[in-house]
Amino acid sequence: MAFLEHTLGIMLHPDSEWKAIRSEKHSFQQVFFSHVPLLALIPAVAFFIGVTQVGWSVGGGEPIKLTVLSAMELCGLTYFALLIGVFLLGEFINFMAKTYGVKDSDEKRHYEGTALAVYITTPVFLAGIFGIYPDIWVNAIATGIAGAYAVYLVYEGIPILMNISKEQAFLYASSVVTVGLVLMVVVRVVAVILWNIGIGPVYVD
Repeated sequence: MAFLEHTLGIMLHPDSEWKAIRSEKHSFQQVFFSHVPLLALIPAVAFFIGVTQVGWSVGGGEPIKLTVLSAMELCGLTYFALLIGVFLLGEFINFMAKTYGVKDSDEKRHYEGTALAVYITTPVFLAGIFGIYPDIWVNAIATGIAGAYAVYLVYEGIPILMNISKEQAFLYASSVVTVGLVLMVVVRVVAVILWNIGIGPVYVD
């Protein structure tokens, strides 16, 4: 129930939700495993359905689809990449905490860093539902809006969740956004490498 409350709350009233998240006494494992494995299923399952059942068109031609086996392979890799990405983002946030004046205990900081990574990526995970209709423009717009809201959540959440001044929080949030962008680039580079070694899409004839 807490999972659903926070997922909806961070989208509808982030200010009060960040305060509620800070007041909780959960461990890193609790906040990560109760949210990320479920949220990461949204884009993975949606895109699997989209590329195998709906397909996409180029220039108004016949829909292009992937084989079920190929889609399972690619969506499975995407799922695990999302889990690893959120974990690494949380670790970077925790690593930078002392630099920006976070005075909580090590255990508390680890929870806060993971919680921040989990909840700022929530809009992007939810936008993954548009993968059911794998049109490049629809998904680009949805991801762009979700990404912009995620950035807003970073700047809104850090001063509340980490209990630091707005000046320190702005610098901290800017560093978090930079790390997030770097991780996105790394994921894309790894995807290109995998394609080059043969783990790529197989189309239905």
